[in-house]
Amino acid sequence: MKHLLALPYLASRTFSTTVRNQLRNKVPEHQKIFQADNELPVHLKGGTVDAVFYRITMTITVAGTFLSLYSLFQAALPRAKK
Repeated sequence: MKHLLALPYLASRTFSTTVRNQLRNKVPEHQKIFQADNELPVHLKGGTVDAVFYRITMTITVAGTFLSLYSLFQAALPRAKK
């Protein structure tokens, strides 16, 4: 029975607004990086990881486009009679 009486206390304790792990605000640092005038597009300003992800995305996009065109071409051709 004691557990049921302690439930409101435990619930309010769990959902309290105090921050246990103080996180550092990184927004100003990211603003400096992304707002710098260094002639790079915004999707490449994150560094090497962004460049790799960009190239992977473009490769998948180009390969998908060619595969779609190939499939459409194959569907447009008449089937050979056997």
